[in-house]
Amino acid sequence: MKQQIKERPWALQRIVFDRLWQSTKGRDADGRAVRVAVIDTGVDRANPQLTDAVETKSGRDFLGKGDGTDPRAPKDGTYDPVGHGTKVAGIIAARPRAGTGFVGLAPEATVIPLRQNDEKGTGNVGTLTAAIEAAVAAGADIINISQDTTQPVPADSRLAQAVREARRKNIVVVASAGNDGVDGRLKKTYPASYPGVLAVASSDRNNERAAFSQRGDFIGVAAPGVDMVSTVPKGGQCVDNGTSFSAPYVAGIAALLRAKHRDWKEYQIVAQIEQTAERSVNGRDSFVGWGVVDPVRALTEDDHPLDHASADDGPPRAAPPDPVTPVDGETPQDRRERYATYGVGAGGVAVAVIVGVAVVRRDLRSRAAASATPAAPAAGQVNE
Repeated sequence: MKQQIKERPWALQRIVFDRLWQSTKGRDADGRAVRVAVIDTGVDRANPQLTDAVETKSGRDFLGKGDGTDPRAPKDGTYDPVGHGTKVAGIIAARPRAGTGFVGLAPEATVIPLRQNDEKGTGNVGTLTAAIEAAVAAGADIINISQDTTQPVPADSRLAQAVREARRKNIVVVASAGNDGVDGRLKKTYPASYPGVLAVASSDRNNERAAFSQRGDFIGVAAPGVDMVSTVPKGGQCVDNGTSFSAPYVAGIAALLRAKHRDWKEYQIVAQIEQTAERSVNGRDSFVGWGVVDPVRALTEDDHPLDHASADDGPPRAAPPDPVTPVDGETPQDRRERYATYGVGAGGVAVAVIVGVAVVRRDLRSRAAASATPAAPAAGQVNE
């Protein structure tokens, strides 16, 4: 039997939902649902919290016969034996359900499932590009990409061109920053570091960068990425870690902003999320970008659009009190060491996608079973 987590997850305890949803839960003034493309390992709509959220008409599976062996697998992107994409989709748009405190940030938004990857690394630059192009053709408002590579993918690549076209069509592109940050080195990941993409790092319960979260000057914001609750295939929920689950947290906020402000440009939605983030410095840094996202501030301090985020004039904004009880007796050093294990956990299942000459690793294993994040990308793979 699938586990259903009764309590409100810590990453949602900070949100006053009456304020967050006072204008919208993911539908605009005309009743149209914001459409969020989830480019991932598929989205299993058999989970009751996702059944009404997933649109099969625009869904696509770019991996051939499902898992490569089963010709009965549907071609609408709803086949997800890995579970990664189903978790991502739940954080964005899971519907409320009796018996659980978990719900998506935009529970009236629509998810477009675009399956282009699996645990075998079947996806490649062609399938990833095709998925982005399909999202544009389907009329997506937001695109969430929870995968990355540290190997350079140049500006004239098919992938970069697809991202530029999405932005030209006024689509907000959100991407995870990556989980190779334990070594502390600054390095770019792709597609997160392409211009205009909102790159999302992971934060912990103390609004600090999670140890596994990639550092870099391209980071836009951080969002909760430790002990994240979300939906799993067939039903129920699990707990997992990684920037893969921080990105959809931000995509959910972007979906609410798009529903409320249909006239805003994609870069204005990005700027709003960055400008209203909780900061520890008056500006941007390589750990959490402009700060840790504040969903309520993003949706309530929005009287006019911004073209870009800017440094504050006064002292840094204080982070909101954390209502979650910390681990008993845990010191800051203990916490750093605990989170560091998320970046070096062994035995986890990884999703790989060939982009350029790199293998993209993704965090897939349920935290309920064991914490694990992907290994560093391997070079030497040829894409096309």
